[in-house]
Amino acid sequence: MPGQQRAAHNEDSAEVEVLFALTGKLRTLNKDIRGSLTRLESNGREIQDAIKPIYGNTSKLQVTNTNIDRLNTAINNIRKPLDKKRREDNVIRAGLQKVGLNDYLASLDRTQQTLNDLTNTNFRSNQQAIADMRELLNFGNQELESAFLDTMRSESSPVEPLNYITKNLPFPSISEESISKLRAINAFVSKGREPKTVNIYAETRGRYIKTTLQNLATSSLGIMNRKSGSENVYRKGDCYIGTYALALRQLFEAEYDNICPIFLRDQWTVLHTMTCHDAMLELQRTLKELHIYIKNNISTDCFLAYELVEIITELSFRLESKNLELKQPVQEALRPIRSTAAYSLTRLLEELKSRTNNIVGLSQDAAAVPVASEIMTRLQTMTNYLAPLDSILTSVGDGGWRSSGDSKTTSQAPTLRSFNEHELFSAYVKDTVHDLLFNLENKAKQLLKTKGTQGVFIANNLAIVDRAINHSDLQNLISDVTRSELDQYRQKSEKMYTDAWVEPGRLLHDAVHTNRSSHPGNRPPSGSQPGAGPVDSAAFVKSLSSKEKDDKKEKFKNFNIAFDDLIVRHKTYRMEPEVRDQFAKAIAILIEPLYDRFWDRYHEIDKGKGKYVRYDKQQLASVLASLG
Repeated sequence: MPGQQRAAHNEDSAEVEVLFALTGKLRTLNKDIRGSLTRLESNGREIQDAIKPIYGNTSKLQVTNTNIDRLNTAINNIRKPLDKKRREDNVIRAGLQKVGLNDYLASLDRTQQTLNDLTNTNFRSNQQAIADMRELLNFGNQELESAFLDTMRSESSPVEPLNYITKNLPFPSISEESISKLRAINAFVSKGREPKTVNIYAETRGRYIKTTLQNLATSSLGIMNRKSGSENVYRKGDCYIGTYALALRQLFEAEYDNICPIFLRDQWTVLHTMTCHDAMLELQRTLKELHIYIKNNISTDCFLAYELVEIITELSFRLESKNLELKQPVQEALRPIRSTAAYSLTRLLEELKSRTNNIVGLSQDAAAVPVASEIMTRLQTMTNYLAPLDSILTSVGDGGWRSSGDSKTTSQAPTLRSFNEHELFSAYVKDTVHDLLFNLENKAKQLLKTKGTQGVFIANNLAIVDRAINHSDLQNLISDVTRSELDQYRQKSEKMYTDAWVEPGRLLHDAVHTNRSSHPGNRPPSGSQPGAGPVDSAAFVKSLSSKEKDDKKEKFKNFNIAFDDLIVRHKTYRMEPEVRDQFAKAIAILIEPLYDRFWDRYHEIDKGKGKYVRYDKQQLASVLASLG
């Protein structure tokens, strides 16, 4: 047991010694490690001191390399636009015809983008390149403008307008191919600046329109070359202004339709106005010259003024539908003509008064004077211009056509109230007819001796008036007041003429004294009583005293003298057919019943010898019928 303990103790002692030995080695190893670390640290410092300058140089080289790379990139970027410029220069300088429009526009677009890039770099070295590219773009734009002009010229050859007007054909428009080309060019050159294409279009197409219309403008003035005179009254259509206005309107409308697909919307109205400017000036000049001509020949050519008012007013409203700017200059050109047209209404009434007052002699055959026919023909002609006349008369108002000196002849002051269709024209016709007949009646009373001649004269002129009314559109336009006045003149003229026939009619009046005999049966019935049979003339004559027989013979004799004289005088008058018929009926109504009654009673007074009783009833009726 003690031995085992000793052995264990020795074993532990040996292990302790081993541990002590290992500890000593560990200390020695630690010491060696510390020595190595010290040397390593010392060597590291030496290495660091040696590498530090090299590292600094390496960083600088890296920065330098980066800068070099960036510089190379910048140089390449600078050279790249210059390379593009050389490529685009070859395309642009080759010309539009060789390259084609689409490629040419693409090249110009790329050049513009390159120029923008160079401008943004702000490098002084690029200034020459920038200048060169701007020059190149200017050259390209000039090529485009030249191509635009050439295309416009090829589409703007003047045409003969009558060929299209008479055949009802539309005026030629710009072809679709040209429109596509012009639109592309204008769209490009309009970027960022005022395009010259607008002026090119306006000048080229404006010249085309003016030249196309030139012959019609000249023809419209041809009316001025005819001889002046009262017999040369203007007739509707004598002036070519209607054709001229129609062609101008259609050309203006066609031009607007050409502009719309080529230019931007905000350019349409301005460009259309510019394009039409020269043609509009020519129209204004033409209207001005026609106005001067109308003023110098207002009596015969006032109708041209009415026609111009109608045509040009319609033109202004039709143009307004396309371009509102064109309406005002057209209406301005028309304004003096419209004023003259309104004045002509007064002037024509003054002329009527002057012409009737200046009549110094009237034919004793009581023939109608030419002024009546001329005035009524003028009114008939006016019915061809009712639309413009309604407008003109409305502007002057009811009675506004009266001159200040004639204001007393109208019962109503001028007014601007609203009127029914043609109401004012009816009023103007009424005043004209009234003035004509009133003045002629006064002149007849001054220059014609007998009332009968005066009556025939008035009736003849009234027949001219009636005929003009009844055989024209005037019959639907005159008022009831006018018709009533005509009836009054008709009755007045008939009475003035038939007053002379009252005397022979008075000779045929027969007074029967029923109280002279106490035997009523001594005198036969007159035959005029109801139910009375045929008159026994022999019995009547037999019942007369010698004095009464002499009286009846004297009446027959005086009647024959007066009747024959009136018949001869009647045949000396130059009556209008209507007047001759009217007066023949009036005479027959006045004379025939009286003569028939007197003849029935007393024709046996001369035993059929015809010494006193010259006419039997049939013969008298035949003579009276011959008056018609």
